[in-house]
Amino acid sequence: MRIGLIVNPDAGLGGRLGFKGSDGRAEEARAAGAEDRSGPRVKQALSRLSTLVMQRPLLEELTFFVWAGRMGEVWLPKSASGEAGWTTHVLGTVGERTGANDTVTAVQKMVTSQVDLLIYGGGDGTTRDIVNTLEEIGGGAEKLPILGIPGGVKMHSGCFATTPNAAAEVIRAFLDGDLMPGLTEVMDLDEEIYLQGEWKVRMYGEAMTPSSPRWMQGAKEQVMAADESEIIGSLADHIQTLIDSNSELMIIWGSGGTLRQIGTLCGCESTLLGIDISKGKSMLGIDLNEQEILKLLRGHDGEKLLLLSPMGGQGFLIGRGNLQLSPNVLKAIGLDNILGVVTPAKLLGLNQVRIDTGDDKLDEEFQKRRYVKLLQGFRTTRIMKIASE
Repeated sequence: MRIGLIVNPDAGLGGRLGFKGSDGRAEEARAAGAEDRSGPRVKQALSRLSTLVMQRPLLEELTFFVWAGRMGEVWLPKSASGEAGWTTHVLGTVGERTGANDTVTAVQKMVTSQVDLLIYGGGDGTTRDIVNTLEEIGGGAEKLPILGIPGGVKMHSGCFATTPNAAAEVIRAFLDGDLMPGLTEVMDLDEEIYLQGEWKVRMYGEAMTPSSPRWMQGAKEQVMAADESEIIGSLADHIQTLIDSNSELMIIWGSGGTLRQIGTLCGCESTLLGIDISKGKSMLGIDLNEQEILKLLRGHDGEKLLLLSPMGGQGFLIGRGNLQLSPNVLKAIGLDNILGVVTPAKLLGLNQVRIDTGDDKLDEEFQKRRYVKLLQGFRTTRIMKIASE
Protein backbone atom coordinates (compact mmCIF):
# COMPACT_ATOMS: atom_id res chain seq x y z
CA MET A 1 0.00 0.00 0.00
CA ARG A 2 1.27 3.46 -0.92
CA ILE A 3 0.20 6.58 0.95
CA GLY A 4 1.12 10.10 -0.12
CA LEU A 5 1.56 12.86 2.48
CA ILE A 6 1.45 16.60 1.84
CA VAL A 7 1.51 19.27 4.55
CA ASN A 8 0.65 22.92 4.01
CA PRO A 9 2.88 24.32 6.77
CA ASP A 10 1.18 27.73 6.64
CA ALA A 11 -2.38 26.45 7.08
CA GLY A 12 -4.10 27.60 10.26
CA LEU A 13 -1.40 30.10 11.19
CA GLY A 14 -3.83 32.99 11.43
CA GLY A 15 -6.52 31.22 13.47
CA ARG A 16 -5.69 32.50 16.93
CA LEU A 17 -4.86 35.91 15.45
CA GLY A 18 -8.41 36.28 14.19
CA PHE A 19 -7.52 35.88 10.51
CA LYS A 20 -10.33 34.28 8.50
CA GLY A 21 -7.74 32.33 6.50
CA SER A 22 -3.97 32.15 6.11
CA ASP A 23 -3.68 32.51 2.33
CA GLY A 24 -1.02 35.12 1.55
CA ARG A 25 -0.64 36.09 5.23
CA ALA A 26 1.79 33.48 6.51
CA GLU A 27 4.69 35.89 7.02
CA GLU A 28 2.40 38.37 8.77
CA ALA A 29 1.09 35.63 11.05
CA ARG A 30 4.55 34.33 11.95
CA ALA A 31 5.78 37.87 12.62
CA ALA A 32 2.87 38.27 15.04
CA GLY A 33 3.95 35.15 16.92
CA ALA A 34 1.79 32.48 15.25
CA GLU A 35 2.97 28.90 15.73
CA ASP A 36 2.61 25.98 13.32
CA ARG A 37 -0.77 24.29 13.54
CA SER A 38 -1.09 22.03 10.51
CA GLY A 39 2.25 20.20 10.81
CA PRO A 40 1.93 19.31 14.52
CA ARG A 41 -1.58 17.98 13.93
CA VAL A 42 -0.29 15.78 11.10
CA LYS A 43 2.42 14.52 13.45
CA GLN A 44 -0.23 13.78 16.07
CA ALA A 45 -2.25 11.75 13.56
CA LEU A 46 0.75 9.74 12.38
CA SER A 47 1.92 9.12 15.95
CA ARG A 48 -1.50 7.69 16.71
CA LEU A 49 -1.35 5.60 13.52
CA SER A 50 2.08 4.32 14.58
CA THR A 51 0.58 3.15 17.87
CA LEU A 52 -2.33 1.45 16.10
CA VAL A 53 0.02 -0.36 13.73
CA MET A 54 2.32 -1.54 16.54
CA GLN A 55 -0.71 -2.87 18.43
CA ARG A 56 -1.81 -4.84 15.40
CA PRO A 57 0.68 -5.23 12.51
CA LEU A 58 -0.39 -4.49 8.96
CA LEU A 59 -1.12 -7.33 6.60
CA GLU A 60 0.87 -5.78 3.75
CA GLU A 61 3.88 -3.51 3.33
CA LEU A 62 3.21 0.20 3.69
CA THR A 63 5.24 3.03 2.18
CA PHE A 64 4.76 6.74 2.82
CA PHE A 65 5.66 9.05 -0.08
CA VAL A 66 6.44 12.46 1.35
CA TRP A 67 7.90 15.85 0.45
CA ALA A 68 11.04 16.93 2.27
CA GLY A 69 11.11 19.46 5.09
CA ARG A 70 8.03 21.25 6.41
CA MET A 71 5.80 19.93 3.62
CA GLY A 72 6.00 16.41 5.01
CA GLU A 73 9.14 14.66 6.22
CA VAL A 74 9.79 16.83 9.29
CA TRP A 75 6.39 15.95 10.75
CA LEU A 76 6.86 12.17 10.63
CA PRO A 77 7.12 10.77 14.17
CA LYS A 78 10.68 9.76 14.98
CA SER A 79 9.74 6.17 15.74
CA ALA A 80 7.52 5.77 12.69
CA SER A 81 9.80 4.22 10.08
CA GLY A 82 10.72 0.62 10.76
CA GLU A 83 9.23 0.20 14.23
CA ALA A 84 5.73 1.05 13.08
CA GLY A 85 5.95 -1.25 10.08
CA TRP A 86 6.25 1.24 7.25
CA THR A 87 8.97 2.80 5.16
CA THR A 88 9.35 6.36 3.88
CA HIS A 89 10.29 7.61 0.43
CA VAL A 90 11.10 11.31 -0.08
CA LEU A 91 9.96 12.58 -3.49
CA GLY A 92 11.30 16.13 -3.52
CA THR A 93 12.51 19.16 -1.62
CA VAL A 94 11.08 22.58 -0.92
CA GLY A 95 12.44 25.94 0.20
CA GLU A 96 11.73 27.74 3.47
CA ARG A 97 8.72 29.49 1.94
CA THR A 98 5.95 27.39 0.44
CA GLY A 99 2.87 28.18 -1.61
CA ALA A 100 0.10 26.73 -3.73
CA ASN A 101 2.55 25.94 -6.56
CA ASP A 102 4.48 23.63 -4.23
CA THR A 103 1.26 21.79 -3.40
CA VAL A 104 0.51 21.40 -7.11
CA THR A 105 3.98 19.96 -7.79
CA ALA A 106 3.70 17.58 -4.84
CA VAL A 107 0.28 16.30 -5.98
CA GLN A 108 1.62 15.68 -9.48
CA LYS A 109 4.51 13.65 -8.04
CA MET A 110 2.17 11.67 -5.81
CA VAL A 111 0.01 10.71 -8.78
CA THR A 112 3.07 9.69 -10.78
CA SER A 113 4.16 7.54 -7.82
CA GLN A 114 0.76 5.79 -7.96
CA VAL A 115 -0.22 6.34 -4.33
CA ASP A 116 -3.39 4.58 -3.18
CA LEU A 117 -4.42 7.31 -0.73
CA LEU A 118 -3.35 10.96 -0.46
CA ILE A 119 -3.47 12.43 3.03
CA TYR A 120 -2.78 16.08 3.71
CA GLY A 121 -2.67 18.63 6.49
CA GLY A 122 -4.37 21.95 5.81
CA GLY A 123 -7.74 23.60 5.35
CA ASP A 124 -10.26 24.21 2.59
CA GLY A 125 -7.77 26.22 0.50
CA THR A 126 -5.35 23.28 0.49
CA THR A 127 -8.20 20.96 -0.43
CA ARG A 128 -9.11 23.10 -3.43
CA ASP A 129 -5.49 23.19 -4.62
CA ILE A 130 -5.27 19.40 -4.43
CA VAL A 131 -8.62 18.70 -6.08
CA ASN A 132 -8.01 21.25 -8.86
CA THR A 133 -4.63 19.67 -9.60
CA LEU A 134 -6.13 16.18 -9.74
CA GLU A 135 -8.71 17.48 -12.22
CA GLU A 136 -6.09 19.20 -14.38
CA ILE A 137 -3.73 16.25 -14.69
CA GLY A 138 -6.52 14.02 -15.97
CA GLY A 139 -8.90 11.47 -14.62
CA GLY A 140 -10.48 13.83 -12.12
CA ALA A 141 -10.52 13.82 -8.36
CA GLU A 142 -12.82 10.79 -8.31
CA LYS A 143 -9.98 8.32 -8.92
CA LEU A 144 -7.61 9.05 -6.02
CA PRO A 145 -9.05 9.06 -2.50
CA ILE A 146 -7.91 11.98 -0.35
CA LEU A 147 -8.09 12.46 3.42
CA GLY A 148 -7.66 15.80 5.19
CA ILE A 149 -6.13 16.08 8.65
CA PRO A 150 -7.82 19.27 9.93
CA GLY A 151 -5.17 21.96 10.30
CA GLY A 152 -6.67 25.10 8.77
CA VAL A 153 -8.73 27.95 10.15
CA LYS A 154 -11.92 26.67 8.57
CA MET A 155 -12.79 23.22 7.24
CA HIS A 156 -16.14 23.14 5.43
CA SER A 157 -15.32 20.25 3.07
CA GLY A 158 -16.40 16.68 3.70
CA CYS A 159 -12.98 15.09 3.15
CA PHE A 160 -11.63 15.99 6.60
CA ALA A 161 -11.46 13.70 9.59
CA THR A 162 -13.03 15.16 12.72
CA THR A 163 -9.69 15.26 14.60
CA PRO A 164 -6.07 14.16 14.03
CA ASN A 165 -6.67 11.01 16.11
CA ALA A 166 -9.78 10.27 14.06
CA ALA A 167 -7.67 10.61 10.90
CA ALA A 168 -5.39 7.85 12.22
CA GLU A 169 -8.41 5.60 12.74
CA VAL A 170 -9.59 6.29 9.18
CA ILE A 171 -6.17 5.49 7.71
CA ARG A 172 -5.93 2.27 9.71
CA ALA A 173 -9.43 1.15 8.66
CA PHE A 174 -8.68 2.06 5.03
CA LEU A 175 -5.48 -0.01 5.12
CA ASP A 176 -7.44 -2.95 6.52
CA GLY A 177 -10.01 -2.65 3.74
CA ASP A 178 -12.79 -1.79 6.18
CA LEU A 179 -13.60 1.60 4.61
CA MET A 180 -14.62 2.16 1.03
CA PRO A 181 -14.14 5.52 -0.73
CA GLY A 182 -17.15 7.66 -1.57
CA LEU A 183 -17.77 11.07 -3.13
CA THR A 184 -18.02 14.13 -0.91
CA GLU A 185 -18.32 17.87 -1.51
CA VAL A 186 -15.42 20.30 -1.58
CA MET A 187 -16.66 23.50 0.06
CA ASP A 188 -15.10 26.85 0.88
CA LEU A 189 -16.08 30.32 1.99
CA ASP A 190 -16.81 32.63 -0.93
CA GLU A 191 -14.31 35.30 0.04
CA GLU A 192 -15.47 37.83 -2.57
CA ILE A 193 -18.97 37.80 -1.11
CA TYR A 194 -17.57 37.81 2.41
CA LEU A 195 -15.70 41.05 1.68
CA GLN A 196 -19.12 42.57 0.97
CA GLY A 197 -20.27 41.58 4.45
CA GLU A 198 -22.13 38.36 3.58
CA TRP A 199 -21.23 34.84 4.70
CA LYS A 200 -21.76 32.14 2.10
CA VAL A 201 -20.19 28.74 1.58
CA ARG A 202 -19.86 27.53 -2.00
CA MET A 203 -19.37 24.08 -3.44
CA TYR A 204 -16.24 23.98 -5.61
CA GLY A 205 -16.26 20.35 -6.67
CA GLU A 206 -16.25 16.78 -5.47
CA ALA A 207 -13.57 14.48 -4.13
CA MET A 208 -13.25 10.80 -3.28
CA THR A 209 -12.63 10.17 0.42
CA PRO A 210 -12.90 7.21 2.81
CA SER A 211 -16.51 6.97 3.99
CA SER A 212 -16.92 6.95 7.76
CA PRO A 213 -19.86 8.67 9.49
CA ARG A 214 -18.05 8.12 12.79
CA TRP A 215 -14.61 9.54 11.96
CA MET A 216 -15.25 11.93 9.06
CA GLN A 217 -16.87 15.33 9.59
CA GLY A 218 -19.04 15.61 6.47
CA ALA A 219 -19.52 18.78 4.42
CA LYS A 220 -20.69 22.05 5.93
CA GLU A 221 -24.37 22.64 5.23
CA GLN A 222 -26.01 26.00 4.66
CA VAL A 223 -28.97 25.50 6.98
CA MET A 224 -32.01 27.34 5.67
CA ALA A 225 -35.48 27.75 7.10
CA ALA A 226 -38.54 29.50 5.72
CA ASP A 227 -38.70 32.03 8.55
CA GLU A 228 -37.02 31.73 11.92
CA SER A 229 -37.31 35.37 12.90
CA GLU A 230 -39.69 34.55 15.75
CA ILE A 231 -37.33 31.89 17.12
CA ILE A 232 -34.34 34.24 16.78
CA GLY A 233 -36.37 36.86 18.63
CA SER A 234 -37.14 34.48 21.51
CA LEU A 235 -33.47 33.47 21.76
CA ALA A 236 -32.52 37.15 21.88
CA ASP A 237 -35.14 37.77 24.59
CA HIS A 238 -33.56 35.04 26.71
CA ILE A 239 -30.06 36.52 26.32
CA GLN A 240 -31.46 39.98 27.05
CA THR A 241 -32.94 38.79 30.36
CA LEU A 242 -29.47 37.53 31.34
CA ILE A 243 -27.97 40.92 30.48
CA ASP A 244 -30.69 42.83 32.34
CA SER A 245 -30.34 40.70 35.47
CA ASN A 246 -26.58 41.12 35.71
CA SER A 247 -24.98 44.35 34.52
CA GLU A 248 -21.52 42.83 35.07
CA LEU A 249 -22.13 39.83 32.83
CA MET A 250 -19.46 39.59 30.12
CA ILE A 251 -20.69 37.85 26.97
CA ILE A 252 -18.25 36.35 24.50
CA TRP A 253 -20.07 36.12 21.18
CA GLY A 254 -19.06 33.26 18.89
CA SER A 255 -19.14 33.49 15.12
CA GLY A 256 -22.05 32.82 12.77
CA GLY A 257 -25.22 34.36 11.43
CA THR A 258 -27.49 33.14 14.25
CA LEU A 259 -25.45 34.83 16.97
CA ARG A 260 -25.00 37.95 14.87
CA GLN A 261 -28.79 38.36 14.58
CA ILE A 262 -29.26 37.73 18.30
CA GLY A 263 -26.53 40.22 19.13
CA THR A 264 -28.14 42.89 16.97
CA LEU A 265 -31.50 42.40 18.71
CA CYS A 266 -29.74 42.73 22.07
CA GLY A 267 -28.10 45.98 21.00
CA CYS A 268 -24.68 44.37 20.53
CA GLU A 269 -23.45 44.70 16.96
CA SER A 270 -21.26 41.62 16.65
CA THR A 271 -19.26 40.51 13.62
CA LEU A 272 -20.15 37.63 11.33
CA LEU A 273 -16.98 35.52 11.45
CA GLY A 274 -15.16 37.02 14.42
CA ILE A 275 -15.22 36.70 18.20
CA ASP A 276 -16.67 39.72 20.02
CA ILE A 277 -17.11 40.66 23.69
CA SER A 278 -19.78 42.81 25.30
CA LYS A 279 -20.88 43.89 28.78
CA GLY A 280 -24.40 45.22 29.00
CA LYS A 281 -25.01 46.97 25.68
CA SER A 282 -21.40 48.11 25.42
CA MET A 283 -19.08 46.33 23.04
CA LEU A 284 -15.70 45.87 24.72
CA GLY A 285 -14.10 44.55 21.55
CA ILE A 286 -14.98 43.21 18.12
CA ASP A 287 -13.26 40.66 15.87
CA LEU A 288 -10.74 39.88 18.60
CA ASN A 289 -7.70 37.64 18.44
CA GLU A 290 -6.62 35.21 21.16
CA GLN A 291 -4.46 37.66 23.09
CA GLU A 292 -7.07 40.44 22.97
CA ILE A 293 -9.69 38.05 24.33
CA LEU A 294 -7.39 36.90 27.14
CA LYS A 295 -6.60 40.50 28.11
CA LEU A 296 -10.30 41.34 28.48
CA LEU A 297 -11.04 38.10 30.35
CA ARG A 298 -8.21 38.66 32.84
CA GLY A 299 -9.42 42.18 33.52
CA HIS A 300 -12.95 41.04 34.38
CA ASP A 301 -13.89 39.64 37.81
CA GLY A 302 -17.60 39.13 37.12
CA GLU A 303 -19.53 36.35 35.43
CA LYS A 304 -18.69 35.26 31.89
CA LEU A 305 -20.80 33.54 29.25
CA LEU A 306 -19.54 32.12 25.96
CA LEU A 307 -22.25 31.77 23.31
CA LEU A 308 -21.61 29.33 20.48
CA SER A 309 -23.71 28.12 17.58
CA PRO A 310 -22.94 24.65 16.17
CA MET A 311 -21.83 24.42 12.56
CA GLY A 312 -24.65 23.16 10.35
CA GLY A 313 -24.17 19.61 9.07
CA GLN A 314 -21.02 19.03 11.12
CA GLY A 315 -22.03 19.95 14.65
CA PHE A 316 -18.75 21.56 15.67
CA LEU A 317 -19.05 24.00 18.56
CA ILE A 318 -15.29 24.53 18.87
CA GLY A 319 -12.46 23.97 16.42
CA ARG A 320 -13.89 25.16 13.11
CA GLY A 321 -13.66 28.84 12.27
CA ASN A 322 -13.18 29.96 15.88
CA LEU A 323 -9.55 29.13 16.64
CA GLN A 324 -9.32 32.40 18.61
CA LEU A 325 -11.04 30.35 21.32
CA SER A 326 -7.77 28.63 22.17
CA PRO A 327 -7.37 26.19 25.08
CA ASN A 328 -6.10 29.08 27.23
CA VAL A 329 -9.15 31.19 26.35
CA LEU A 330 -11.56 28.35 27.08
CA LYS A 331 -9.93 27.70 30.46
CA ALA A 332 -10.12 31.41 31.31
CA ILE A 333 -13.84 31.44 30.46
CA GLY A 334 -14.57 28.17 32.23
CA LEU A 335 -16.24 25.12 30.75
CA ASP A 336 -19.33 25.70 32.92
CA ASN A 337 -19.83 29.08 31.26
CA ILE A 338 -20.42 27.80 27.73
CA LEU A 339 -23.91 27.85 26.22
CA GLY A 340 -24.80 26.57 22.78
CA VAL A 341 -27.46 28.44 20.83
CA VAL A 342 -29.41 26.58 18.16
CA THR A 343 -32.44 27.06 15.91
CA PRO A 344 -34.92 24.29 14.98
CA ALA A 345 -33.47 24.02 11.46
CA LYS A 346 -30.05 23.15 12.85
CA LEU A 347 -31.50 20.76 15.43
CA LEU A 348 -33.06 18.66 12.67
CA GLY A 349 -29.65 17.42 11.51
CA LEU A 350 -27.94 17.37 14.90
CA ASN A 351 -27.73 14.43 17.29
CA GLN A 352 -24.40 15.32 18.91
CA VAL A 353 -21.92 18.19 19.01
CA ARG A 354 -18.19 18.01 18.35
CA ILE A 355 -15.30 19.63 20.16
CA ASP A 356 -11.78 19.96 18.74
CA THR A 357 -9.86 22.40 20.96
CA GLY A 358 -6.41 21.33 19.76
CA ASP A 359 -5.58 20.15 23.28
CA ASP A 360 -6.20 16.44 23.94
CA LYS A 361 -6.56 16.87 27.71
CA LEU A 362 -9.08 19.67 27.33
CA ASP A 363 -11.02 17.63 24.75
CA GLU A 364 -11.14 14.81 27.29
CA GLU A 365 -12.49 17.23 29.91
CA PHE A 366 -15.34 18.14 27.59
CA GLN A 367 -16.02 14.49 26.78
CA LYS A 368 -16.11 13.51 30.46
CA ARG A 369 -18.98 15.95 30.87
CA ARG A 370 -20.79 13.98 28.14
CA TYR A 371 -23.34 16.72 27.45
CA VAL A 372 -23.53 20.43 26.67
CA LYS A 373 -26.48 22.80 27.15
CA LEU A 374 -28.14 24.23 24.05
CA LEU A 375 -30.54 27.17 24.19
CA GLN A 376 -33.37 26.59 21.73
CA GLY A 377 -35.92 29.17 22.81
CA PHE A 378 -36.90 31.62 25.55
CA ARG A 379 -35.93 29.94 28.84
CA THR A 380 -35.87 26.64 26.98
CA THR A 381 -32.71 24.56 26.90
CA ARG A 382 -31.91 21.00 26.03
CA ILE A 383 -28.84 18.88 26.55
CA MET A 384 -26.91 17.45 23.60
CA LYS A 385 -24.37 14.65 23.69
CA ILE A 386 -20.72 15.57 23.06
CA ALA A 387 -19.11 13.27 20.48
CA SER A 388 -16.45 11.01 21.95
CA GLU A 389 -14.18 11.13 18.88
